[in-house]
Amino acid sequence: MKIKLALAVVSSALIAGGSAQAQDKLTEIKVSYQPALYWSLPFYIATEKNWWAEVGLKPEFSTFPAGVPQMAAAASKSWDVGGTGSVPAVLGHVRFGIKTIGLTNDESAGNALLVRKEVADKIAKDPASIKGQTILLTANSTGDYAVQSCLKKYGLAKADVTIKNMGQAEIISAVSSDNADLAGLWAPNIYTLEEKAGAKVLCSGKESGAMVPGALIARSDYAEKNPENVAKFLAVYLRAWQWMNAHKPEAVQLMKKFYSQGGVVISEASMMKEFDTRPTFDLKQQLASMDRSGGSSDMDAWFSDIAEFMRGSGAIQKVPKSADYITDSYMKRVQADPKLREFANRSQ
Repeated sequence: MKIKLALAVVSSALIAGGSAQAQDKLTEIKVSYQPALYWSLPFYIATEKNWWAEVGLKPEFSTFPAGVPQMAAAASKSWDVGGTGSVPAVLGHVRFGIKTIGLTNDESAGNALLVRKEVADKIAKDPASIKGQTILLTANSTGDYAVQSCLKKYGLAKADVTIKNMGQAEIISAVSSDNADLAGLWAPNIYTLEEKAGAKVLCSGKESGAMVPGALIARSDYAEKNPENVAKFLAVYLRAWQWMNAHKPEAVQLMKKFYSQGGVVISEASMMKEFDTRPTFDLKQQLASMDRSGGSSDMDAWFSDIAEFMRGSGAIQKVPKSADYITDSYMKRVQADPKLREFANRSQ
């Protein structure tokens, strides 16, 4: 009995030692994102499921309240890869050489212009009455892009309204306390304001005809030196979406925990709305969206439209060539590697 016990202790020590050695062999990768967002949920789920370790990575996360400060942090190399909105992705390229290496989701329906419930019916009947009013939004964001697109839909220009730049939490507070009528928000902040204050969506990016893609990004110098790590990062992200789409009930429960950690509390119905209104892209669809065999790709067109908006708002001086910052080389590495390809397409 003593011999068996001793062997068990030695065996446990060997297992623990082997596990520690395996952990030591993991390659650290710094991942940046914005918390409590639909497109950043895959990072949380991959961590809960320990999928990073399966490809030899050990993520170190850094979070930001919006894309602009996230891009600024790239200058100090505080992150290697991550996800962000398409507007900050373009800004990140212009200012810091950030590469866009894939898509997080189609968030056209998840960026919108909202109106306070007390005046919702009046403005909905005559959207042009927005002229001369103040709109709260987060500047140089996808929410800003959606609002500008909605104004165009109503025959208005940016100069026809007063734009007040505020953080998303501040906007929610202002509208909830009846200190503002109009606001530009992105999900799940949209649902928070709907549920907390009864605000109504007047117009979303989708309704205004604006494609609002989310971007997977990488620092250029890191990606060039560590292409395999970038490919592994993409494979983990894609695997998470495959699993989430195949296991929505469990994914919603994990979403609830993830959102709660970020201070966001919304109903399960609103969480399901995230899944129902935000298309995602598997490996095949990612490659198709970046395919330039016919000249320019779908992503080239989407991001060029966004860059035009940014030039018009003064955020950038000129529209950069999309081929200078949108690259499919890392997604192609996933496709070319049998193990990574299988991993990225796995739904279990």
